[in-house]
Parts: sequence; structure tokens; C-alpha cells
Amino acid sequence: MQVARDAAKTEHFAMPAKSKKQQMAAGAALAAKRGKKSKQALKGASRGMAQSMSVAELRKMAKSKRSKLPTRKSKSRR
Repeated sequence: MQVARDAAKTEHFAMPAKSKKQQMAAGAALAAKRGKKSKQALKGASRGMAQSMSVAELRKMAKSKRSKLPTRKSKSRR
């Protein structure tokens, strides 16, 4: 049961970034994980990403190209 939950969590986050802000936050979190930036300097989403995601997940999200991404993810209407 635990393995299925962990696999679902990994699948959810292991995707390219959906916005420029998300990509930049992932890059900051990755730098903190690698020790190039202090974890105390992280704010907002990057702090949460650094705590909850693995280095491989952060790398995949941070390496996505920014040229075709929106600045922010648009809100969906329900």
C-alpha cells in the first residue's frame, strides 16, 4: 500500500514545469538540495519543493525549456 502511494506521488511531480515561475522555483529548490544555495533562503513554492521532491524530480522540472511556457499557469474555469 505504501509503495503504491509513493509511486503515485512520484508520478504526479515527475513532469516538466507548466509555467516559468514553477520552473524557476524548481531550479532554486534544486540548487538548495545540491548545497549551492542555503535552504533558509528559499521562499514559497521552492521551499515546499525542496522538502517534498527528490533531486531527480526537481531536475526534470527545472530543465524544461522556458521559451514556450506562460509566466503563470492560467486558472481553469469550473
